[in-house]
Amino acid sequence: MADFDLVLAGTVVLPDRVVEGGYVAVRAGRVDHVGSGAAPAGRERHELGEALILPGAIDAQVHSLSQRNQEDFIWSTRSAAAGGVTTIVDMPYDEGNLVCSAEAVRIKVAHASPQARVDFALYGTINPEEGAARIAEQAEAGVAAFKFSTFGTDPVRFPRIPPALLEECFAAVAKTGLTAGVHNEDDEMVRAAMAKVKAAGITDYRAHALSRPPLTELLASLQIYETGAQTGCPAHVVHCSLGRGYEIARGYRDQGYAATIEACIHYLVLDEENDVRRLGGKAKINPPIRPRAEVERLWEHVRQGNVTMVSTDHVSWSEDRKTNPDMLANASGVPGLEVMVPLFVKGALERDIPLIWAARLLADNPARHFRLDHRKGALAEGKDADITVLFPRPKVYDAAASGHNVVGWSPYNGIELPWTVGLTYLRGVEVFDGTDVAAPGLGQFVRPEVRKR
Repeated sequence: MADFDLVLAGTVVLPDRVVEGGYVAVRAGRVDHVGSGAAPAGRERHELGEALILPGAIDAQVHSLSQRNQEDFIWSTRSAAAGGVTTIVDMPYDEGNLVCSAEAVRIKVAHASPQARVDFALYGTINPEEGAARIAEQAEAGVAAFKFSTFGTDPVRFPRIPPALLEECFAAVAKTGLTAGVHNEDDEMVRAAMAKVKAAGITDYRAHALSRPPLTELLASLQIYETGAQTGCPAHVVHCSLGRGYEIARGYRDQGYAATIEACIHYLVLDEENDVRRLGGKAKINPPIRPRAEVERLWEHVRQGNVTMVSTDHVSWSEDRKTNPDMLANASGVPGLEVMVPLFVKGALERDIPLIWAARLLADNPARHFRLDHRKGALAEGKDADITVLFPRPKVYDAAASGHNVVGWSPYNGIELPWTVGLTYLRGVEVFDGTDVAAPGLGQFVRPEVRKR
């Protein structure tokens, strides 16, 4: 008689160690235990040889609804399942439905639930005209964090939150026990730099980085962390492209403040002098992709433990919005859900960085950050059996060929991946078998377990 519903045997990657010849045993959708040696019997049992068994990834930054009638959860969660991502945290800047009230949260949950193939959590935000009045009700409705921006991309969908209002919002978020995440670019400095670039007539790939020099990012990060320090609110920089930014965050943590920081996978893979030059608008991201020397600095911060988590900032703009020869006229952002986990594993192995960082930065830390760790983020007893299995099956990535992306382009096309996702399990149920993805509707809305201070 089988002891467990599911048993996977292989190399188990945990946040504190790698278990060679290990296994994960699952019962009733939850991890029962992790062991080593001979694997027990199971109704479904896989001897996976050299395969890497990791906790299902949590992507801390996804934009499923930024472009109306484009991606939606039906595609974002498909890409996620195929990429070993078992929970996405979706951003609040949806075209036509800024998630800034309890009602907007309920609308989004009802919209996403029948489409979702993996679990999802949600960010909330504010309408600047309402101030912080609706923060508490969104926390009650189940958002896992709040998102603000020091730069205004759009006055309605992605507004700038000025310093005094940001302080008010941080003070309100502090009362909820959640974290305030902020897009870190100084509005005034960016606009001044953009004006200089346009006046100089620069329109090629160089224009974007010139319009957002490092100081635009660093000044905003300092504002974010100091606002957190003054209000007692956990402060989070949602994407940092510069090594100096991680030093700033570490400095605040060393002083005892809750100051976290996120590295998007594109900042660990792509560089300005090669990839942005080659891809143009398809590599336009805010903040910008930086030179290769900066990429390697970020990997050193991974090694040193200065990075809190790694995400995608995934958004699948239609190709017509990413191919304008005028660099600054393109939409900002790239897709990445299907390939984040293999790209991180590739980068870590190439630099002799222990794979425990994959378990920490892609699962364990994000779960803790969003207060989802009562269920998510670890191959540990009682946690959801969200599992990603990577096989040593090299392939050259092609977003269109995989069939799991709403768009056929990716800045990562042509990169050879030595390890690729071959199995994904959500709460013990297979949602990706290496080729096909499970039907919509299996994914659930995940609420945080809030521990108010």
